[in-house]
Amino acid sequence: MHYYEKKDLADFPNIGEWTSEEAQKFFDYYTKATGDGKLSEREKTLIALAVAATQNCPYCIDAYTNKCLSLGVDKEEMMEVFHVGAAMMAGITLAHSTQMRKIVKKKEL
Repeated sequence: MHYYEKKDLADFPNIGEWTSEEAQKFFDYYTKATGDGKLSEREKTLIALAVAATQNCPYCIDAYTNKCLSLGVDKEEMMEVFHVGAAMMAGITLAHSTQMRKIVKKKEL
């Protein structure tokens, strides 16, 4: 048995089983945030796929890959968002080297 099971994704709508008010507020917000706005649903779905990749969420990767496909996004576009996410994560990690460098420079004085 794997920790993440595909069938568990289908259970997501039930997150409000014990906290229905909070879940409804989340779903209202989620629907508004991911629907058409200044950015199209397609653009937001690609962003969501990139975030899913960088946050290592297999459920989200599954959901947003399928949503991308349903919106006509091709495999090359999806792979490109993975590369954007990977580049961003590398840049974020390297940006934090400023802390290390600052400490080293201070100790060298």
